Amino acid sequence: MATIRRVPNIDHNFQLVVTRVYEEGDQELLEEGDETDEERVFLISQELEFRTSESDGEPTLVWRDLDGDIDEFYEFVAAGTNSPTRAFFETCMYRAMYERKYKTSAENTRDADFEEFVWRPTASKVKPSPRRKVSTKIGNVPSQSTAASSIAEASVEKPTSPPQAKLELDSSMQALISCEAELYLWNRDTMEFENQGIVVASISRRKGTSFQYYLTAEVDSCPLLAHQITQDMNYKFTSKMHSLTWNYKADESDEGSWAGWLFHFKEDQFSAILQKFTECIWETLHQVSWAKIKAEEQNYAISANEDVEMLDVENDEDDEEEVISELDPDEEASDDDEEYEDRDMATALPGSDRNSQLTVGYKGDRSFVVRGNHIGVFSHSSGDAVKYHATISNLSTPTGKGFTPKHVMLHDQDTKMVMMNPTNPHSLFNMDIERGKIVEEWKVHDDITVDHIAPDSKFAPTTREQTLVGASHNALFRIDPRVSGTKMVESQFKQYVSKNKFSGVATTANGRLAVASEKGDIRLFDSIGKNAKTALPPLGDPIIGIDVTANGRYIVATTKTYLLFIDTLIGEGRYQGALGFDRSFPATSKPMPRRLQLRNEHVAYMGSISFTPAKFNQGEGQEENAIVTSSGQFVIAWDFKKVKKGQLDVYEIKKYEEHVVQDSFKFGDDKEIIVALDNNILAVNKKNLKKPTRHSLAPEGSFGSRSNIVNAPY
Repeated sequence: MATIRRVPNIDHNFQLVVTRVYEEGDQELLEEGDETDEERVFLISQELEFRTSESDGEPTLVWRDLDGDIDEFYEFVAAGTNSPTRAFFETCMYRAMYERKYKTSAENTRDADFEEFVWRPTASKVKPSPRRKVSTKIGNVPSQSTAASSIAEASVEKPTSPPQAKLELDSSMQALISCEAELYLWNRDTMEFENQGIVVASISRRKGTSFQYYLTAEVDSCPLLAHQITQDMNYKFTSKMHSLTWNYKADESDEGSWAGWLFHFKEDQFSAILQKFTECIWETLHQVSWAKIKAEEQNYAISANEDVEMLDVENDEDDEEEVISELDPDEEASDDDEEYEDRDMATALPGSDRNSQLTVGYKGDRSFVVRGNHIGVFSHSSGDAVKYHATISNLSTPTGKGFTPKHVMLHDQDTKMVMMNPTNPHSLFNMDIERGKIVEEWKVHDDITVDHIAPDSKFAPTTREQTLVGASHNALFRIDPRVSGTKMVESQFKQYVSKNKFSGVATTANGRLAVASEKGDIRLFDSIGKNAKTALPPLGDPIIGIDVTANGRYIVATTKTYLLFIDTLIGEGRYQGALGFDRSFPATSKPMPRRLQLRNEHVAYMGSISFTPAKFNQGEGQEENAIVTSSGQFVIAWDFKKVKKGQLDVYEIKKYEEHVVQDSFKFGDDKEIIVALDNNILAVNKKNLKKPTRHSLAPEGSFGSRSNIVNAPY
C-alpha cells in the first residue's frame, strides 16, 4: 500500500510510504505513525522525478532510487486503482513537493503551480531513448593521428551533404570484438548521461604491440573516440543495464578534463564484451597472455567485474538511519570540524616537511602524526575535538643518527612505538612514548629485510603482547624483541623462492593472517611458518594496503583506483562454513571478489583517483559497520552493511581544502574519523560525510570545458 505521510515535527515535509499489506490476522495492527521493517520510506522532493505510468494495463507509480545508479527507479503497481484516485494521489505528491520547496502551505495553489514538478522525459536520460544514429559530421579534427570528433554537436539526422572531414580508422587498430551500442556522455551541467546515439563499439588492439588495447566508437567508419584500456579508467560493468561506464582524461595536464562515458549494449552482446574486456585489462596489467592462466583464475578475474548480488549475507532489517538523519535536524552533526591549524603546527613541528603518516591510539585517546623526523602527539577531547598535546622532535637511532620513519606502529598498550628506518631495513626501532625517545634497535636478521609489520593479532596492541609479525618481499616471520641476538623467531618463518613482492599484512582477532602483494594476489594463513591455506589469484593491480574484520570473515584490499572486497566464507564442498584462513577453498569455488569504486560521474568532478589504505572501524566486542579511505582532498566512507548486501557504489564523502594524507576511525568508535591533512589534523563525525553532489565535489569553474572533454585525442 502506498500512502503520503506528514513528517512529525517538521513543517512542509512529507514522506511517501510503501507498506506491505498482510491478510487479516497475519500481523498485529500498528500504532499510527509506527514504522516496521515491512515498510519503505522516501522523503518527497522534486529529485524523486515522480510520475505515473502503466504496466500490463495496470496503473503504476514510478520514482527514482536516490541511493542507486542514475538509471535505477522504483515502480509501484497500483492494481485496481481507478483514474480519479490515481489523479488525486498524483496531485497530493505535487502538493508535497511544492510545500517542501517553498516552505509554505499548498492550500491555495492551482494546478498551474505544480507544472514545475511534473516530470517530463528527455533524451538525455540514461534510460534508452529512441535509438538514433550519430552524425558523421566531424569538427576540429587536429590530425590524421587523432580522433577528435565533437560528439556534443551530433545531430539526429544524417547530414545531406558529405562530411567536412572524414577520418578513417587508424590502420594500426585491429578490432577484436565489435557490436552496436548506444553511447552516452556525462553532462556536468545537467548532471545526466546524455545519449549521443548509436555507434559501433569495439575493443581493439594496436597492431605491432602485445598488450595495448583500446575502447573505440565509430559511425560509418568515422572514429568518435579511442580510449586506451588502463587501470586508471575506473571502468564498471552493470549487468542490469547491460552497460559499461568509464572515465577518460582528455588532457593529461588538466585535472578538470576528466569525462564520464557509457556504452549501453544489447543484452545478447553484453557477456561477450565483459569477457573480452576482462581479458584485455588482465593482459594489460600482467603483460602475459590470458590463455596461459588456469580456468579457475580466469573465472575469478571475470567475477570481479560482474555485479551480481552477493549471497549468504546477514538478513538485516532495512536501515532507516539515513532517512531519519535527513528529516531530523537535531541528528545532523556540525559542519565545523575541529582543526589544528598550520600556523600552530609549524611552531610545534619545525621544518618544511608535510604530514606523511597517521596512527590512532588504542589507549589514552591519542593520535600520532609523522612529519619529517618529528612526531606530533594529539589528544581526543569531548565533542569530536583534536587538540595538540606535544611534539617528539628530531627522531634518531640510539647511536644518534637521525631518520624519517618509513612506517610506525603502536605497541604494548601505546607505551611504545615501533618504527621502520628506510636506511636500515634489517632492524626495527623502539621508541618509548613517555620519554619521547628511541631507546632500542631490534636487529631482526642479517640478510632478510623487514618491509612490513603488523601486530600479533588485531587487538594485541591493547595488551602486553611483545611479539609482532614481519614480512619481507617474499617471507613471513614472527619478531620477538625479548630474544637475544637477532629478533626473528626461526621456528616461525616462511620464505618463498619466488619474488612475491608482499605489500601488506593484516591480522584477525585470533591471529590469522592476510598477506597482499604488489602483484595483486592475497594469501590467507592460519599461522606463521606454514603454507597458506588459501591463495587468491591476482587481478593485476598492485595492492597497497589490506585490512580484515576481527572475525576474519571479510577482507578489504586497496588498489590505486578501487577497493577489493572479499568474503572468506567457504560456501560449498567438504569445508562449507569454514573460513579461507583455516581451510582451502575448492578449486572450482573461489570467493567472488567485489570492487568498491567511485561512480564515473563523481570522478568526472573529482579528478584522478588514488586511494589511501582502507580500514574497517575497529573495537573489541564491536562489529565492523564502516570502511573509510581517502583520495586527494576527499574522505570517503562506505556503509559496511550496505556493502555486504551488494550496494557497492553507495558511499558518503567530504572534501577538504588540503590533500588528505591518511584517515582512520578512532579506536572503539564507529562515528569519529581522525583525518590527517598535509598540514592539519582534525576529527570529523561520520554524519558530516554526505552523498556526493556536483557542488560538494567540485566548485563552479573548477573543471575543464566541455569542448576539451569531447575533443579527446587518441
